[in-house]
Amino acid sequence: MKNANFISRRSFLKVTALTAAAAGTAALTGCGSASSSAPAGASSAAGGASSAAGAAEFKVGIVNYVDDASLNQIVSALEARLDEIAAEQDVVFNYADFYSNAQADQSNLNQIAAELVADQVDVIVAVATPTAVTMQNAAGEAGIPVVYAAVSDPEGAGLTGLANVTGTSDALDTAAVLKLITVQNPEIKKLGLLYDLGQDSSTQPILDAKAFCQQNGIEVVEKNGTNTGEVQMAVEALIAAGVEAVFTPPDNTIMTAELAIYEAFIEAGIPHYTGADSFALNGAFCGYGVDYAQLGAATADLVARVLVDGTSPADIPFETFDNGIAAINTETCAALGYDLEQIKADFAPYCTDIIELQTAESFE
Repeated sequence: MKNANFISRRSFLKVTALTAAAAGTAALTGCGSASSSAPAGASSAAGGASSAAGAAEFKVGIVNYVDDASLNQIVSALEARLDEIAAEQDVVFNYADFYSNAQADQSNLNQIAAELVADQVDVIVAVATPTAVTMQNAAGEAGIPVVYAAVSDPEGAGLTGLANVTGTSDALDTAAVLKLITVQNPEIKKLGLLYDLGQDSSTQPILDAKAFCQQNGIEVVEKNGTNTGEVQMAVEALIAAGVEAVFTPPDNTIMTAELAIYEAFIEAGIPHYTGADSFALNGAFCGYGVDYAQLGAATADLVARVLVDGTSPADIPFETFDNGIAAINTETCAALGYDLEQIKADFAPYCTDIIELQTAESFE
């Protein structure tokens, strides 16, 4: 999506302020400006301002890359955990005034980064790899800590060994996902790979998938897309090529398109195996990977270590998680003609947990 679908927090505040002034209102309510969000007071040891009630207040910029089930789940869990920590530690995390969603647009990311740096936020929480890289490029010189969430390959993205950066990774065990495919179909001869070439989160998993297929004598058919329309055409091409299953890494472009493509795979009798449970929520047969709610909460804990405890990000290694959770869409499983209990029994030796989902737009 382009800028027409994005309004930054700062632009919204300016419009609101002008409207309020024209109406003769004395003050804005429910959406304070950056200067009013943190009342003047002595700074805490960790860098936050003192609120009117005396509690340290921190400005937390949260930047989501795009609206999809995975990333929105991370943000929800992150905010909920920040609220819990705030109550426990008697601090204030002001993230409501500093949240933005870039809608997968690089110019939006650049604009958001510049605004957050100008606002002198205490930390930027960057959700997904493109967001993390852009925020670090802007915040590094300013010395603003960046805590990323769901960066699949922190080292490959250049986000390791930096003084102001730490975060959580959703690195995928690709061979484990592909093992599920061969367990379900031991005779598979042709596997489709569906991903966006521009998504860093797909780069290493796709290389790993190709290596796995080469070792196991499986032919690979690759198709790509950068938006939902292109992804739909890629799906049609995979079906026409006669693939017996399709693998997608934790790719945000494909995640955004999943609701528009899962029925085509079902009609063709092709199971779609993916790198996150949110794909299964949106109709894919199987999602395998980390628990994104857990990842979001863990990211909030890192934010607290940086802001409340005063720990340098350089002293906090990035965190990874057990990605042995398989999510099966029971409706899709039935539509493909599979026996759910048999699938669960077959998958059980290769998973730490198996959960069942039904098709929905987002997690409850």
